[in-house]
Amino acid sequence: MAKGGAVAAGVIVVVAAAAVAGGIYWERNYRVPTNVAYVTEENGKIDVIDLATLKIARSIQPADLAPRGLAVTDDGKYLITAAKDTADIAIFSTPQLKLVAREHVGDNPEFIKLNPSGDRVFATFEPGSSGGPPPAGGAADDDDDDANEPPAQIASFNVGSWTAGPVSVAGKETEGVEFSPDGKYMIVCNEAQNNIGVYDAATGQLVRNIDVKPYGLRPRDIKVSPLHNEYTVTMEASGTLLKMDMNFNVLKSVPTAAKPYGESFDRAGKRVFVAAAMARKLQVFDPDTLNLIAEVPIGQRCWHFTFTPDDSKILLACGRSNNIVVVDPSSYKQVGTIEGLNLPWGIVAYPRSFGSLGLP
Repeated sequence: MAKGGAVAAGVIVVVAAAAVAGGIYWERNYRVPTNVAYVTEENGKIDVIDLATLKIARSIQPADLAPRGLAVTDDGKYLITAAKDTADIAIFSTPQLKLVAREHVGDNPEFIKLNPSGDRVFATFEPGSSGGPPPAGGAADDDDDDANEPPAQIASFNVGSWTAGPVSVAGKETEGVEFSPDGKYMIVCNEAQNNIGVYDAATGQLVRNIDVKPYGLRPRDIKVSPLHNEYTVTMEASGTLLKMDMNFNVLKSVPTAAKPYGESFDRAGKRVFVAAAMARKLQVFDPDTLNLIAEVPIGQRCWHFTFTPDDSKILLACGRSNNIVVVDPSSYKQVGTIEGLNLPWGIVAYPRSFGSLGLP
């Protein structure tokens, strides 16, 4: 080969190598991850699960962070977590899981929820609660609340700028948060008061309370059907699944296995999945009749779960089993676990998927 040709070939090799290196750098540092699930561990870690391999692809443990509730923004660029020990929410850019902001909320933040338009994020906090993880073993493992604490509150922030919006004064021990399909109303479960609070989402003002004590005790989670025709509520202490119409009139209630918490419709609105934590079961109900369709054995203290973006699997964060349980939602069978976690609390997927902390 002539000298000039050799030099040209060398330049091409160098350029190609630089392009490959640049592509890898961009992938690692700037591309929004897809087909992933994010998990919060109460000991301070945040994990990224590769849903193609069902393995933990990355973990971080920032200083002074004890995360519980979490949400990923519609564009996948930001992960927001509730930091229970530092009275704030922590916002991470997802390509690097780099901390970009911490915004004060109030003592013991817990539940994170995006509104339907995705431009605001809401965080519940309980000023009178200690916020520590429940002790292992015994009935207290799933019930560490204090009904005598002061009212919970719900802070709001604008996505992107992270500027604070209205703060709502809720009931005692506010747990699950949902929105009406049009985003006009925010609906919350006031566990210790046995009621459902309905708020004007724009102003944060209370519109009405719905007493659900005649049907059960300690409402824990609420979901709206993707068909926009009903809400369902899990009631932990009584083991109840409640169905309400879009005007919050109670239509029916049925018993569940022990201590139901996280729940989700499937994407078609044809099934309701309920994590019965103490019974160690994932139960499946028909949303029209509330008849029980199936049960799947799961792990210990599985509070929250998510579908994968293709709806082919359900991943449950099982806090006292220290793992993620993987379930096939078609066959209703456990198909695997993901090990190596410590007190996993919440889990969401991106692209955003149906789940107890995710869609709708």
